[in-house]
This record gives sequence, C-alpha cells and structure tokens, in this order.
Amino acid sequence: MLKFHFLLFFFAFKIAFCLPAPYVTRISCGAQNDVRSSPTNTLWHKDFGYTGGIRMEANRPSYITPPLGTLRYFPLSEGPDNCYNIDKVPHGHYSVRIYFGLVKEPSFDNEPLFDVSVEGTLVYSLPSGWSSHDDEQAFVETLVFLENGTTSLCFHSTGHGDPAILAIEIQEVDEKAYYSGPGFGRGTIFRTSKRLNCGDQNPKFDVDYDGDRWGGDRFWSSIMTFGQNSDKPISTKSTIKSASAAPNFYPQALYQTALVSTDNDPDLTHTIDVDPNKNYSVWLHFAEIDPSVTDVGQRVIDISINGNIVFRDIDIVRIAGGVNSALVLNTTIPVSGRILTITLHPTTGTHAIISAIEIFEVIPVESKTLPEEVKALQSLKLALGLPLRFGWNGDPCFPQQHPWSGVDCQFDNSSNKWVIDGLDLDNQGLRGFLPDDVSQLRHLQSINLSGNNIHGLIPSALGTITSLEKLDLSYNSFNGSIPESLGELTSLLTLNLNGNLLSGKIPAALGGRLLHRASFNFTDNAGLCGIPGLPTCGPHLTVGAKIGIGLGACVAVVVIATCITCWWKRRQNILRAKRMAVRDAPYAKKRTHLNHIQMTRHHHNGHHHEHTRTAVENGPPLLV
Repeated sequence: MLKFHFLLFFFAFKIAFCLPAPYVTRISCGAQNDVRSSPTNTLWHKDFGYTGGIRMEANRPSYITPPLGTLRYFPLSEGPDNCYNIDKVPHGHYSVRIYFGLVKEPSFDNEPLFDVSVEGTLVYSLPSGWSSHDDEQAFVETLVFLENGTTSLCFHSTGHGDPAILAIEIQEVDEKAYYSGPGFGRGTIFRTSKRLNCGDQNPKFDVDYDGDRWGGDRFWSSIMTFGQNSDKPISTKSTIKSASAAPNFYPQALYQTALVSTDNDPDLTHTIDVDPNKNYSVWLHFAEIDPSVTDVGQRVIDISINGNIVFRDIDIVRIAGGVNSALVLNTTIPVSGRILTITLHPTTGTHAIISAIEIFEVIPVESKTLPEEVKALQSLKLALGLPLRFGWNGDPCFPQQHPWSGVDCQFDNSSNKWVIDGLDLDNQGLRGFLPDDVSQLRHLQSINLSGNNIHGLIPSALGTITSLEKLDLSYNSFNGSIPESLGELTSLLTLNLNGNLLSGKIPAALGGRLLHRASFNFTDNAGLCGIPGLPTCGPHLTVGAKIGIGLGACVAVVVIATCITCWWKRRQNILRAKRMAVRDAPYAKKRTHLNHIQMTRHHHNGHHHEHTRTAVENGPPLLV
C-alpha cells in the first residue's frame, strides 16, 4: 500500500512539473510596440497585421481593463464587419477575452454598442450603459475550441457607434475544463455571464490569487452580501484541499471566503439577470470553513434554480471528504425569462453556505460556410475591387444577424455547411474583372453584377455552375466572345448581356434556348451576331482559330523582317567589294600616273597652263 501511494505521488509530481506551459497570446490593440502592464508586468504584443481599422488613443472604461494607452477603432466607412484574424494558434481549448475601450476624443460616441462573434458565432451584444459598470461588462469572455490554426474575432456595427477594441487575450485551458456532460465540446461555446467570489472584499484575477496558469486567469467579482441582513461573510486562513486540481484549476483562495445565511433568513438567495430563452451552465463552489460545522450531517442543504430543486441533500463535509475541502457542483438549465435565481435552503442545521458562483451562457456553435466558397468570395472581393464599405470580413453567412452585403446564403444538408446561392452587386461602382474562381461558388442560382464597369472576358468557368438560373452582366465593359460553355447551363432562365463590348457569334445552344421560355438579352453589343434581331454573321472563326491566325501572322512578319535584313546586309557586302575592286584596277593606276605627269608640266611650261588645267579637271578617257 505504501508503494502504491508513493507511485501515485510520483506520477502526480511528474505531471505537475512536466506539463508544458499553456499557450498564451495577448495583443494591445493599436500598439506599435510591445507593452508590459503593471502591476503584474504582463506582456502585450504590438498590434500588426491582424486587421484593418484605425489606431487611436484610448480611455479605459473600467479598472478591470488592462492599463493600455491605445485601441483599434473600426469606423463604418471601413465596413459593418471587421475582424481580428490571429494565425498560428495551436489546436486546443481556449479562454478568449476581448476588452472594449473608449476613443480618447470628445467628438466620438463614448459608448458604442455593437455585436461580437467568435469563430462566426455571435456571442455578445454590448448593452446600453456598459461603460459605466465596473464589472464584467468591460469585456466578453468565452471558452471555445480552436481547431483550424487561426482565431477569428469579429465586431459587427449595429448603427449605435463604431466598435473600439482595447485588448485581446487568448489563453489555453485544459481540454476538459468546464466539462458539463453530454453536449459539451466542439458544438458549444461557453460565454461567461457571471463570476462571483462570495465574502471577499476585492475583485481579483487568478494571477492575483497566484492561481495556476491552466485556469485561464479568470476574473472574480467580489460580493459581500446577497441582501441586507440576510447573510454574513466568513473567512479562513486554513489550507483548502482539492482546490487547484485538473481540469479547472480553481485558486485555493476562492474557497477561503464564503457567505453564510443568518437567523433572519436561513436561505441564501441570489438573482442574476440573464438573456431569455437560453441555456445556462451553473457552477456552485463550496468549502466547509465555518468553525461551527466539524463533521458529517451537521449541515445539509437543498439547491434550487428558478424554483426547481436541482441538488438535494448536499452535505459538503461528506461529499468533499472533510472540512476545508473544495466541492464543485454543476448543472445546465434552460431559462425562459430574464432572471436566474439560485436558492440554498438548509434541511439540516440552521444556515446555508456558499463560496463562489459561476454562470455561463451555453451558445450552440453555428455551422460555417463551405471553406472553398469563402475563398472564392475573397478572390472575388479582390478582383472586383470591392469598396471598403462592404467589409466582407469573417464568415459570409454568420452570424445570421450580420451576413455579407450582397451575399445570399442557404443551408446545405449534405455538407452540413452554409453555401452561397446568390450574388447581388449591381450598381456598386465595381471596376475590376470577373475571376475564374467564381466557378467555385457552385451552388449559385443568381448572379447580378449589372450597372458596374467590370471589364475583361466572361469566364468560361461560369458554365460549370449548373444550378445557375439567372445571370445578369448587363451594362458593364465585358469584351470578347460569349463562352460556348454558357450553353451548357440547362437551368438558365434569364441571361442579360446587353450593354457590353461583346463580339462574335452567339453560341448555338443559347440561341436554341430562346424557344424554351428563356429570357435572353444581347442588345447593345455592336459585334454580336447570329440570332434574329442581330446582324447576320460572316465567316465565323472560333477563338482558337483567331488565336492561330494571329500567331501565324506574327510568325510571317518575323520571317519577312529576317529576309529583308539578310538581303540588305548582302547588298552592302557586294557594294563594299566593288569599291575595293575599283581602287585596285589598272586604269586607276594609269590615271594616277598621268595626273602626276601633267602636274609636273605645269611647273615647267606656263604657256600650256590653261590646257593642262582643263585636262586635269576633265580627267583622261576610261577607254584605253
């Protein structure tokens, strides 16, 4: 038996000291350099490359928020949806906390109201008055599984001021942290609604308690009473057993204070405001630190939530294994109203006791949009030069309250994902081109890009979107011919290509569709031909034939230019050879000798001067 206990101690020691430190990253939004905050000397990384927005000076709305001087501000002109996309986050379970800030400018709205989503799921809507509460309303905290190597945290404008984010913390916790039974895991997100440390005078973070880093550095609000004269705080300095244990790693100090009911009201009752029609996970913490209770059976309580008993006959000493030992109880309940009331009623003994309370809203994780379709929309955003006001950040279809402007979604049961079934971007001043990646939106039923200035060719890949029923590219600057592949769209009922710069013969398959109640418009394209109402086509060449002729013409020009160059060089060589031959000919030598004689005579016989000059000027005859 002694050996067994020694082995247990050995493995516990090994686990405690060999576990790697949890992954943590902290971002000081808007900071241009890394910052350390007092009094804990906590490192906050500079804000670079995660998002758009504008760096601004910050005011802290609450003592809870870290003492940082900048924030990231997202004006509506940059779009209604803005996100922090943080890469290289290892797979795991995380506490994600987002602190809100106030822009340090009197002209700005000092209390913006906006929505927050984590990984595409809406988790929080800032309530009116949040900036005047020195409690958890200064931040939102969630427990979420992150599996894709990235974290997407988005802020959605609601028309009541622009989002302003002070800081972000991402802290790894145990895989089983806050395990709440069936339904726990990757299908849910826990949002912290309330954390109360009962009987303590000062709110604290885990770090202030010297808590284990695997606890996620939780913030605990202090509460000294549930109601006037209904209870009293007690405390102890005794060591609390079984407190900082996996998977939740609660700090020991959490159990060294408590609230105990009094003779005025034997029950302990606390009411918390919540959102209606939601599920809530309730965690209740106990340690028998009351010196008047020393053994099993001296205090037994029933615990009710909203009038329903959820735990009967709770004997803390018996269940925890003694006095000064931690006990945690958890249950998940649906709440239809706006309040959650916890009541502890003593059935044995005269008073109830409690050390701490945690309440989480249980949020179902939203299904995301198919990744390949998200990628296709991002490619389309770049190719079309979509204005900043569109945003197009985060997930296109979720949160449902904030889909991307101009994007229609539907749920695909086969993939259990959301897909894009409509694009409506008409008259938006778009000036780019339509990329081939649009074909990855294979569930599209309608595309409307009319009234823009989109140029280039119509992608033949559009012909692979077999579900397409409406294609409106009218009044743009598309050129070239109409792809033959559009004739393969058997579901196509409306095709508007009028008002472009298209040319060539309309594909025969499209022309034949006009007899099947389809509505096609090809007018105002000077170069189109081939159906009634348009000019008759001459000899029609396919695009491939035109390319071949163009390449052949280019080759012919190169060959002709090469021949002319070679002929010119050859002619120059011949002329040069003739000039050299003339200089070396016999008559050239004789002529030079004769000139020398005539010049000699000029010096000795002045009488013949005129005759000699004439002979020299005229030169000797070339015939000998």
